[in-house]
Amino acid sequence: MLEVDWSSVRLVVFDVDGTLYRQRPVRLRMAAALVADGLRRRSLSTIRALGAYRRLREELADNGITAFETELVRAVAAVTGLSESGVSALVEEWMNRRPLPLLMKARYPGVERLFDAIRVSGRSIGVLSDYPAIAKLEALGLAADFIVAAADEGVGVMKPSPAGLIHLMERAGAWPRSTILIGDRPERDGQAGRRAGVRTYIRSSRPIAGHSCFASFAEFPLPDGEPRP
Repeated sequence: MLEVDWSSVRLVVFDVDGTLYRQRPVRLRMAAALVADGLRRRSLSTIRALGAYRRLREELADNGITAFETELVRAVAAVTGLSESGVSALVEEWMNRRPLPLLMKARYPGVERLFDAIRVSGRSIGVLSDYPAIAKLEALGLAADFIVAAADEGVGVMKPSPAGLIHLMERAGAWPRSTILIGDRPERDGQAGRRAGVRTYIRSSRPIAGHSCFASFAEFPLPDGEPRP
């Protein structure tokens, strides 16, 4: 049974993709839409470009590249033959805008209950994502006090770098010892939290060695009172 010592916690930070909603059904729906689009246009250029974008994004994150967004778009354009503006437009349409109507139906049960309990207890809620998060959070019917994305000014690097988490804590006026991070990827969220000195909890259906895990938000302990001064 997962235990959380809420007494010193003032800020709860959530990852978004895969943590607040199930990615699999969203990706399946988007894959079907991409195939339909490719058949209609008789071209696989969009599928290839988005595949390259995901692959190169992971590589840049692994290597801790700063100011990654510009380099990422340039690299995808180079391998696909598209213009940089064309790559940016495809990413905005297919990765940022089109999935939004699908998110609420894929939201994990218990997420809203935990958000409500944190807010009622007087604690702050933060969101830290490697992707733009404001529109996704609205589509999920959730609200946060502080929202930080990897491409934001003052960050410029993806997890597992702790830069985004440190930036978010600075904005919230919180310390590592008064912050917890909830994510789904031990190699990204878990490492970012560890490097920042923040307690991290990983949503996972199976135990992961070296990490505090929980299978569902229904079993995540709720705060039982205000934080101690």
